[in-house]
Amino acid sequence: MDRGQRSSKVKNKNAAQVQITAEQLLREAQERSSEQPFVKEKQKIADLDELNDYKQKKRKGFEDAIRKNRNHVGTWLKYAAWEESLGEIERARSVFERSLDIEHRNQTLWIKYAEMEMKHKNVNMARNIFDRAVAILPRVDVFWYKYTYMEEVLDNVAGARQVFERWMSWEPAEDAWLAYIKLEKRYTENAKARGVFQRFVGCHPQPKNWLKWAKFEESIGRTDHSREIYEKCIETLGEEFVDQNVYISFAKFETRLKEQDRARAIYKYALSKLPKSKAENLHNVYSQFEKQFGGREGIEDVIVTKRRVKYEEEVSQNSKDYDVWFDYTRLEESTGDFDRIRDVYERAIAEIPLIKEKRFWRRYIYLWLFYAVWEERVAKDMERTKAIFTQCLNLIPHKTFTFAKVWLLYAKFLIRRNDFAGFRKALGTSIGMCPKDRLFRGYIELELKLQEVDRVRTLYEKYLSWNAGNSAAWVRYAHVERSVGDMDRCRGIFEIAIGQEALEMPEILWKAYIDVEIEEEEYSRARDLYERLLKRSEHVKVWIAYARFEYGNADNGEGASSRLPAVRAIFSRGYDTLRRKGEKHDRAFLVETWREFEKSFGDKDSLAAVEAKIPRMVKKRRRVEGEESGGVGGMWEEYNDYLFPDDETERPNLKLFEMAHAWKEKMKLGLLDSDDEDEDSDDEDEGANVKAPVEGDAEALDDGANSKRKRTDSEAASDAEEDS
Repeated sequence: MDRGQRSSKVKNKNAAQVQITAEQLLREAQERSSEQPFVKEKQKIADLDELNDYKQKKRKGFEDAIRKNRNHVGTWLKYAAWEESLGEIERARSVFERSLDIEHRNQTLWIKYAEMEMKHKNVNMARNIFDRAVAILPRVDVFWYKYTYMEEVLDNVAGARQVFERWMSWEPAEDAWLAYIKLEKRYTENAKARGVFQRFVGCHPQPKNWLKWAKFEESIGRTDHSREIYEKCIETLGEEFVDQNVYISFAKFETRLKEQDRARAIYKYALSKLPKSKAENLHNVYSQFEKQFGGREGIEDVIVTKRRVKYEEEVSQNSKDYDVWFDYTRLEESTGDFDRIRDVYERAIAEIPLIKEKRFWRRYIYLWLFYAVWEERVAKDMERTKAIFTQCLNLIPHKTFTFAKVWLLYAKFLIRRNDFAGFRKALGTSIGMCPKDRLFRGYIELELKLQEVDRVRTLYEKYLSWNAGNSAAWVRYAHVERSVGDMDRCRGIFEIAIGQEALEMPEILWKAYIDVEIEEEEYSRARDLYERLLKRSEHVKVWIAYARFEYGNADNGEGASSRLPAVRAIFSRGYDTLRRKGEKHDRAFLVETWREFEKSFGDKDSLAAVEAKIPRMVKKRRRVEGEESGGVGGMWEEYNDYLFPDDETERPNLKLFEMAHAWKEKMKLGLLDSDDEDEDSDDEDEGANVKAPVEGDAEALDDGANSKRKRTDSEAASDAEEDS
């Protein structure tokens, strides 16, 4: 690059005297944009030669453009439109034909070509163009629409119908069929429109097209045909393809004809066939129908139908959900339809649990029981009830488990039928096959109601030979003998019972035996029973019950003063026995009961004597040995203990504890010196009263008194402080 071609540097960088502002720049831009654009002047043609020159020049331009890109449709359309504007129809037609030879699938070329012919009223030429177009492109609906519209505008209805027939042979979309039907309706050709509808639903059998046909028939007053169309639609499409709109429209059609019964039947049929997911609107419409035309029963029927559909869906999802079956059967029982109720019950009891464990069968068995009760009480079909019980009992795996409720309900049913032999056979089979306490009890209760005492005795013998440790069964057996007045057998049963080695809750048996003797006023026998019981069990409650018995014993005299010595003797014996055994809690409970008794029936002296025996409760600590205690040393735990005034063994330790506690308190107050600790300890030993121990110190002092009594007072105090 030459040095001269380089841009010269600006030497003067000062501001110019005339400044151009931004506002001025915007104003100039606005002025320049408002100027008129360049417009080509119109060419004025003066004579024919100039016109021919213009046409030749223009055609040459179009031909050159086509020769450059003959697939450009816009150029062909402009060329044809220019020739048409000059009135050169032949030339324009030639341009269209040439363009169609190249782009025969372009819809715009065909439409513009036909519109040009129709504009110049060349009808036959337009028909020829449309015929060629629909022959080449039969799936382009716009050609058919233009063709039929042209024929209808020309009042050539037959020609339009003929074009539609050609179109329908291609089985076009729904709008094409509807356009054909509208043509026939405009000229009131109902029969032909019906024929078109029939072919239409054959080609497009959607439910909405059937509904359009039915509404057409209703609009022209042919309700019989409309009803037939609805019925044929349901029959043709089947339950799989018919939606809720068909049933709703059918029912509303019948409602408009004031056929409420027919409409109700349609609603019910639809609700029974359609699943809930496809019948949401149907339920609402049916509810409105019943509110408008039905009574209370109709509204209830709507509710029942909704719930029935809901239960059907739930059992289809989980057929082993017996709670749903319970609700379903109750719903059907409320309707009173015996066939439907039996059908639901049969379906429910067919869902047998897959696992033979009783917890899975508990809910299932109630389906059988409810079924049997309904058949007996409502349906009054005794043979079917008996068959239900028999089938249920055959189904239960009795070797694994059984249900006493089923056996007993079956037996009671047979008793109501006066079939006593059958009832005894059924319960005998149950006891032999799967004996249970409840079966024995139920069988015995039924025989007692029938006053068959000998059979009751036989049953009790079998019952007790099967389970000899059942104290409640022995008691009931003895009460049966007592109820018939045989006290010797009653006592014999009690004696055999208390002689059993293993008894469940023997206290029930002894209490019942004693109560029987007391009720029979055999007080000496009752006293002997208490003495025998005390030889087996010296429990505190036995002593208390014995004392109360002595107070209520008429053999001890009429007044309270004559009965109190015997009561006090029992309490005293019990106190000494429990003291000897070391049962402090039971002993404290006995003393408390004794005191309450003396408050109610004794005098001040006897009450004071008993209160002198009242213990004091203290808290102690003891070492717990074990893995959780943390090794060899163990852990300390607190517990409540009772200190009785007449317990000689507790006094020395208690006194030592009081001395240490008093010394500790003085040490805290700074009242003792190291020189006079022994004197203070002696003073405390001589004059201190026995006080209640502090929490945690009694056990520590017990250990110190037994092992290290010869230690100095200061060492004992430090140990006591560590233990506390």
